[in-house]
Amino acid sequence: MDYILNIETSTKNCSVSIAKAGKTIICNEIAEEGYSHAERLHVFIEKSLKEAGITHKDLSAIAVSQGPGSYTGLRIGVSAAKGLCFALDLPLIAVDTLQVLASQLNIPSGLIVPMIDARRMEVYSAIFTANLERLRDVQAEIISESSFDNFQETLYFVGDCAEKCESVLTKGNFVFLEEIRYPSAKEMSAISFEKYKKNDTVDVAYFEPFYLKDFLITTPKKQ
Repeated sequence: MDYILNIETSTKNCSVSIAKAGKTIICNEIAEEGYSHAERLHVFIEKSLKEAGITHKDLSAIAVSQGPGSYTGLRIGVSAAKGLCFALDLPLIAVDTLQVLASQLNIPSGLIVPMIDARRMEVYSAIFTANLERLRDVQAEIISESSFDNFQETLYFVGDCAEKCESVLTKGNFVFLEEIRYPSAKEMSAISFEKYKKNDTVDVAYFEPFYLKDFLITTPKKQ
């Protein structure tokens, strides 16, 4: 029946959806300041399956948001997805997190700039057309007043970076849509289904999240 379980844990939003033939039929998610993915994710998976009226055996594939995003969040999501794929002998589909975030916006023209907060004035971002075609690949960048100077089109910024970027990116063609903050498994459904139809899957054993840059462990300063 082409049921796909979608898992999105790259940000503060812990999100799970069940899709049938590319359409979301159930979604459970919560965005909390303290990351609760480890406690919530498997509960949401079981709850979503039950609400959809299906079991693990009815699934055709597992899809997971591949990043960029939170190191810990991505590890939790990918580990859960891999475990299910191994146990159920299902294919694993990796979905670009920023594409998922951009997919929440429907505009007739202009460009979509999905952003995920990194640290200080750094963000993970990409650029998509109104038709969700990728115009610029994912990159980590430090936002300054000259960022996106070469674009004359209206740029619609989505993600959790408005608070720190809105005071810097002030040009008239910049629009911040603060109501769209986090990627959601709801928007993964159509993307994962298209990949499933093309057999566009990843190796369950060797797949790693797309961190974009090395995870840094800092040593606390001496008191």
